[in-house]
Amino acid sequence: MAKKIILPILLSVLLFTGFGFDSVSAQSDKINIQIDFFYSAICPHCAKEEEFLKTLEAKYPEIEIKRYEVMYNSDNQKILSDFYKKYNIQKGEQGYVPITFTQTEYFIGFNQSVADGLEKCLEECLGSSKVVSEKIKIPILGDVDVSKTPIFLLTAVLGTLDGFNPCAMWVLVVLISMLLTLKSRKRILLVGGTFILAEGLLYYLFMAAWLNAFLALSFVSVVRILIGIFGIVFGIIRIRDFVTWKPGVCKVTEGTKSEGKIMDRINRLMKPSAVPATVLGVIALAFGVNLVEFFCSAGFPVMYTKILTAQGIASAQYYLYLLLYVLFYMIDDFVVFGVAFFTLKHFNFSDRYNKYSTLIAGLLILILGALLIFRPQILMFG
Repeated sequence: MAKKIILPILLSVLLFTGFGFDSVSAQSDKINIQIDFFYSAICPHCAKEEEFLKTLEAKYPEIEIKRYEVMYNSDNQKILSDFYKKYNIQKGEQGYVPITFTQTEYFIGFNQSVADGLEKCLEECLGSSKVVSEKIKIPILGDVDVSKTPIFLLTAVLGTLDGFNPCAMWVLVVLISMLLTLKSRKRILLVGGTFILAEGLLYYLFMAAWLNAFLALSFVSVVRILIGIFGIVFGIIRIRDFVTWKPGVCKVTEGTKSEGKIMDRINRLMKPSAVPATVLGVIALAFGVNLVEFFCSAGFPVMYTKILTAQGIASAQYYLYLLLYVLFYMIDDFVVFGVAFFTLKHFNFSDRYNKYSTLIAGLLILILGALLIFRPQILMFG
């Protein structure tokens, strides 16, 4: 039983298998937190903030403040325009000075409230900063600082646990079981392979939609709190599912019209038909399954994408991490499909494994939800 409980965590180690270290770790007692301050030479509020920033520099020697005058410097105006895009600042908020950017937030104007918020944000960033710098080379993602390792582990664990739930598994298991009666690897490859590819792509698109929504609202604190509450509630529900566990049952579809419609689509796919019609039918099935899974496991992609937006990474890396998440999410699908294709035999993960995966998932989501509300800086891994 212990092996089954810790398997999702052990799977995350696969992420690093075969990846070489390219540089030696370097430790430093100095933590550098950058603040970007855009101001106008003729702005009185800017002058007041400049005095405040000088006190911060004296109080926190770990910070580095970069100053950009934008009234007379066109190069700095272009830099400010890039910051607008990076922080998703709407046009209605653009054009005002002073404007100050930290690693996680931005502040427009200057008064006592801004000063308090800026210093609080600075303290949170300092509390979550890493002092170890070590890079490893990872395919696709390239050289990555080990200080960001937790986001890789979170991606692997949440993605794997997301895949191991009845709503995510039962359709593929039923589909493969019925395909095996045809004794045709060609049919298994066409129908099963297309289903897995379509399911993965659609799940990726759903997660990308969540990501973009949270990026647009990444600086609204109430969103973080609401997502944290959602995570706590979802975690409690998953723990309840563990306590009231029913083997192989998806509670969202059990005894509903959705289950009947999905089974009808699977039965139609078993009948001989032209390849284009089969492919379209499989895509329609995958789309329907993803809609059902959304209600069953929405907590995973919602929590993960919200945490991902807090990492302050390049735009392209957001989507690469989503791809990595989906790959881990589909590990169980790959195993079930691979066994069926090569051996023409049915394979399914044990119900005990699914049950304890549900418990681990519930506890993890609950903890992440609480951290999002009370200690969000802990989830800023970079």
